Amino acid sequence: MIGLTDFLLVSAALFCTGLYMVVSKNNAVQILIGIELMLNAAILNLVAFGRFDKINNGGQVFALFAIVLAAATTAVALAIILNVYRRYKTIDPGKINTLGD
Repeated sequence: MIGLTDFLLVSAALFCTGLYMVVSKNNAVQILIGIELMLNAAILNLVAFGRFDKINNGGQVFALFAIVLAAATTAVALAIILNVYRRYKTIDPGKINTLGD
């Protein structure tokens, strides 16, 4: 039987991997993937706590809302990254130092 601790350990590993990607990468797409990994770790926590809560299924409901918000956020972030690349010809956040001409 898989316990709550197992879910929390997997979620912590997923979150730490995402945090490492956000801190160490110089590519905007890889940073976005790291943010998504951290968000997926939070969703896994919601589902795990919802599974082991015998009263209601609030964790699963919140997880569904978080998944929908993550999809919308990813679409907006990719659109922003594409526009930044079109304007500056790079997706390295360290090389973009102005907001406009």
